[in-house]
Formats: sequence, structure tokens, C-alpha cells
Amino acid sequence: MFLNELKVTVESLAGVGPATAKQFARLNIFTVADLLSVFPRDYDDRTKRITLSEFSKAPKVHTVCKVTAHSWFGYGKMKTLKIHITDGTADAILIAFNRSFLEKSLPVGSIISITGKFEIKYNELQSTSFEAAKINSSGNLADYISSPLPDSGIQSVYPLTEGLSQKNYRKTVEAALKTYANSVSDELPPEIIKERHLISKSRALMQIHIPENFQRLEEARRTLIYEELYQFEYKMAKRALLHRGTLPSDSFAPDTSAEPIDSKIISKEEFLRTLSPRQKYLTERLSFELTPDQMKAIVEINADIDRSQEEFNTMLNGKLSDSSLENKKPPFNMQRLLQGDVGSGKTLVCFFACLRTIDYGGQCAILAPTELLARQHAENAARLLEGINVKVAFLTGNLKSAGRENLVNALRDGNIDLVIGTHALFSRNVFYKKLQLAVIDEQHRFGVAQRESIIDKGRVSFGSTAHTPDVLMMSATPIPQTLALTAFGDLDVSVIKTMPQGRKPVKTLLTVMGNEKNVYEAVRKELMAGHQAYFVYPRIGEETEENNDKSLKAAEEMYKFLSSQVYPGIKCALIHGKVMEEEQKDILDRFSKGEIRILVATTVVEVGVDVENATCIVIEHADRFGLAELHQLRGRVGRSSLQSFCFLIYGKNISEVGKARLKALHESTDGFYIAEQDLKLRGPGEISGTSQSGYLTLAIADLARDKEILKLARYDAFMQLRNHEGSCS
Repeated sequence: MFLNELKVTVESLAGVGPATAKQFARLNIFTVADLLSVFPRDYDDRTKRITLSEFSKAPKVHTVCKVTAHSWFGYGKMKTLKIHITDGTADAILIAFNRSFLEKSLPVGSIISITGKFEIKYNELQSTSFEAAKINSSGNLADYISSPLPDSGIQSVYPLTEGLSQKNYRKTVEAALKTYANSVSDELPPEIIKERHLISKSRALMQIHIPENFQRLEEARRTLIYEELYQFEYKMAKRALLHRGTLPSDSFAPDTSAEPIDSKIISKEEFLRTLSPRQKYLTERLSFELTPDQMKAIVEINADIDRSQEEFNTMLNGKLSDSSLENKKPPFNMQRLLQGDVGSGKTLVCFFACLRTIDYGGQCAILAPTELLARQHAENAARLLEGINVKVAFLTGNLKSAGRENLVNALRDGNIDLVIGTHALFSRNVFYKKLQLAVIDEQHRFGVAQRESIIDKGRVSFGSTAHTPDVLMMSATPIPQTLALTAFGDLDVSVIKTMPQGRKPVKTLLTVMGNEKNVYEAVRKELMAGHQAYFVYPRIGEETEENNDKSLKAAEEMYKFLSSQVYPGIKCALIHGKVMEEEQKDILDRFSKGEIRILVATTVVEVGVDVENATCIVIEHADRFGLAELHQLRGRVGRSSLQSFCFLIYGKNISEVGKARLKALHESTDGFYIAEQDLKLRGPGEISGTSQSGYLTLAIADLARDKEILKLARYDAFMQLRNHEGSCS
């Protein structure tokens, strides 16, 4: 049977009574399957004796000691037992917080085994985190120095709850393995187990919980990691088949090569041959050359849209009967993630996608998370698509009722080709005549239900099946490769790494708080050269912020300070989330025109602001911002051929995680490298926006560590499903 079929309760195991079962229940462990599926969070290496005098040479001491005395400190409920011990090499003290029962179980004069972390504190060698077991109630310590310890070997360490000890947890796991391990069946296909040099599931469970040695432990860990990722990717592949009738293009080779198989560079001639009429017109009017990655992404998107339109037209023309539709896979529609670094030209690629769809007679919607970003897209679309016979509209929740009604009516009647806006695009009273492409920008800011809401606006039913709009999701923060293969594993992925010609990498400089004057002077030189600057702060002001941390500088007070004392006579402006919409637009328009030279802001400028003449951004309290957020903010500069600078000012009490963030930014401007570092620091759920759903909750695999295993598992899962589908067709 499979592991998850072991529904026997833990209370049925030897040595587990009702009280212990309740303790396991607090850890959400109710069955044997639950118990064996919670893998150790760590291991104690007790293969070698580590004496008290060697405490600094290993993570933990593991030795035999004699209890020499008991003493107490504190009063009442705070009264705490101190157990004095020696192993012949040094003396130490065990601080037994909330474990006064050890006075009886580890009496004075007894010989005990001890494993724990020790440190010098208050001029004493002591431990508050230890495991101890009595070997004998009395005896000479010398008699045990050379004899093997009773709990030697590799000991598993599990998450605990009150009343449940590691010793009891291990005994319960051992009882479960002894009774059931041999009956657990393999969940991976036998040919994959053989080809990937894995071990059986039953042996993997034995060795992950009670490893014979570290080599066996590593074999078990690799097998279980592989199995978990394989099952994840197999589900992803099945989901893709269910929703759009095809698997994502598999870009990675089974030899775990980091480079995509399809690394072919698209020539300009080949690119031009794939363009539709409106796409050709836009290409001709551009004053710059598209990058190779932009051209490749456009070709990939065009192929998807063409295939989707072909299937849609076949269904629309009634060439498929209801009976054949029932047996047919879901009609294909584009499900693609377009990711690239800040300023790499993703928006232009999405405009090309829209023109392709419009040339087929369809409508397009570009959904942005903020009005600021939506407005920027709308302005860029109006500028770039002027004269191409494309009717563009801008729709947000703030649109006045009269204008909104006219726009909504035009959208419903098909008189608008491209609508750009915020959540208003999927409002109840907004209808489309023929929505065939939904572009979702900054996709991680939208929930699954919100994405589905915009897709539903273009769903067309054909008997028992339906055709849905093509979906292009965009991410301005590059997504780590491992995350793209998991959280977005059912999508095709287009990547833009090459930057527009003439761009210079932004120089990132770190400054500790207290040396701001040097930064201000460096910015002054850029201002004197005719350039512009941003100053970014973590909060708005003392009285308006919910998190009123007075140790943090606020945008309002710094605007007054910078405009009156540091840069008097230079036009400054203040912008943040509480500034009225029209005023925000006016400030940004004037900043774009160069009328405002310094923009003091919160993270409201993280996206949706593109001013080529801005060459400096100063981010104060940079250690309080996330890594992806800092990279996005840095992307506000360096958007032309001018050399740009990013100044990160951090506090003196910066945390280790804060140091790691700033170090990553200082070392690289590559958003893909930074995304990998962010994955290590934050974890996959938070980056993908799935942390609350448990969507990426993995029991043993680690996306930051297990990239190569993931690629192998994905390849095998996709090949297995392809072969299965082929045999069924």
C-alpha cells in the first residue's frame, strides 16, 4: 500500500496511550501515515564522543558524565534546577528550565549520557538545550569512559510539543517502522527508480528516520526529495492538460543542464516574417532595435496566439460536434509567463501580443495592480500605438460615472480594442464583446480568484466545453528558475534577459546611517549636471502612519528638510499613497517633464514611474525593505544611456538578513541572481504570493537547494505523462 493509505491511528502503536496520542494530535499527527510523513528537522551526530572540554569544536557535546550536585535559583514558579556534572575533562551545569522532575530521574552520583549545546555564560560552562539519560544510579565515571554510549549513532530530531520528548517521539516512529515500513509500496515508476539510482520507498522511510550512516541518510533524502518534486510536477502537467489540453514546452534537458535546450537566437529577418500587419507597423515606427530576447518572446507568443485562434475559429465555425467536443481535450489557449528584469522591455512585448490579437479581431485587457502603473501603460500605449488604428481606453475605479458609462458601453459593443486598467476591468458591470487576450502585470499582486475573474469575462461556451482567453502574465521581478518550474510549472515561460542597447549598469553604493551628507553631496553633483533624483523613505509621517516607529525617517519630514536645508532653490515634490490621485498624476507629469528635480516618496514609486533623466535614487533605512522591493526601486534609474547611481543608507543595528540583502544588491544588478538570493532569504511561498494557501508547502524538498533534482523530476514527470497520453490516444 502507499504511505498515505496507512490510516491506522498512532494510538494503535505499542507504547502510545491516550495522553501521548493527544500530544501527537497537537502536532497534527493522527495516523501512522502522518507520523512517518513528518521527517526529522535535524540530526544529532552521536557517532563520536565529544567531551565537555571540546564543546567549541562541534555543534554539540556527546559524552558520559557524573552528576555531582543539584542546586536551585529563582523563587516560586520561576524556581529552576541546576544539575552539576563532570566528564573528567571539564565541569559544567545543566540549566533545567521547567524540568524540575530531572532532580529525581538524574540523582546526584548517577552516571548519565548527555547530548547538548554548551557555552560559557556567567563564567560557567552550561547548557539549556540538552538531552540526558541515566545509565546507572551510581558508579565510577572511569568505568564508562571507553565503553560505547547507549544512544550513539545518528539520532533524529523532531518538532515537539509540551510533554512529548525526543526519546518518546523516536520510540513511536521506531514502532511504526517496525510494524508497517516493509508494507509501503513505491510511488515512483520502477524504471525511474532504476534510472535515477534511487532506493525503495520503504527503505527510504527507514533510513530517513533511523539512518545507519550519513551515506544511507543522503540516499533516503534524495529519493524522498525526488519523489515529492516528481509528484508535484506530475500534478502540474495534469493541470495544464485539464485546463488547456497541452503540456507546457519542456525547456530543460534531463542532464540538468542549466541552459535551455531551445537557446536559438531569432534573426531579425525570421522575426519580421512572423509579424501580423499591426505588429509590422509598430516595428517600423520604433526608434530603436528590439533586443534578441524581446524578438524571441514575441515569436513564442505569436505561435501561441495563432494556435489558440485556430482552435477558437474551428469551434466558432461549428466544425466540431458536441459529441466530438466531449471526447476532445480542452481547446488550447495561451498560458504564458513573461518575466524579465526591470527595464528590459516587457511592456513593449505585451503590446505586440495585443496587436496580434487585435489583428484577429479580438479585444485585449491589460490588468495592473495600481492606478499609477495602469496609467503609465495607457500613456505608453497611446504614444506607441497612435496611427495603427487601435482604439485604446483607460478604466479604473476612480473614473467618473458619465465617462465610465460611455466607456463600458463601448467595451461591450466591441468599439474598444485594448482596455488598460486596475481591478475595475473585472467588475460585475463590465462586459466585453470578444475578449481574447488578458495580460496580467505584476501577477503576484493578484489572487487566483482575481485572475479567474478577468479570464471569465472572455469565456465562450461550446456545448460541453469552453474556450477561454489567452493569458499572458508578467513579472517585473525575475522569478527564480526553481520557482518558475513549480508555482508556475503549468505555464510556458518566456524570459527577457538582454537589456536595451546603451544601458549602463546602475552603480550601487552602501552608506551607514550618519554619513548621509556624503550621499547628499554626490546627488548634488548629478543635479548640477541637469539630472533628477528620487529619495525614498519607509513611512509617510509620524501622525499618519499606523506603524509609528520614530526611529525611522518619514517622507513628509524629509521633504521639508531636503527642500529647505539641503537643496534650497531646487524644485522638490512629495508623493505617497495618501496624496490624491489627480495630484499624484500632476506631480509625476511635472517630474517627467523635468519641472520637478527631486521627488521625495514612499514605495509608491516602486512601479509605474519611468523618467530617463533621473540618475540617482537614495533609499534611506534600506535594511527595512525587502530585496525584491529594493531591486524594483533601483530600477527607477538607469533607464537611459546616462550613468546612474543607487545609494542604500542602512542603520547601524542592521540584522544579518538585512546585510545579506544589501550585499546581494551591491554585488549585482542582475535581477535573476537577486531573485535566487531572495528565494534563499524569504522562501518560495512569499515570493510567489502563495504563502497563505499552502500551495508550495513541501515536506522535505527545498527549492533553493534542490534545483537540479527539480529539473530531473520535472523532465521525468512530463515524459511519463506524455507517454501515457500517447498510449491512450
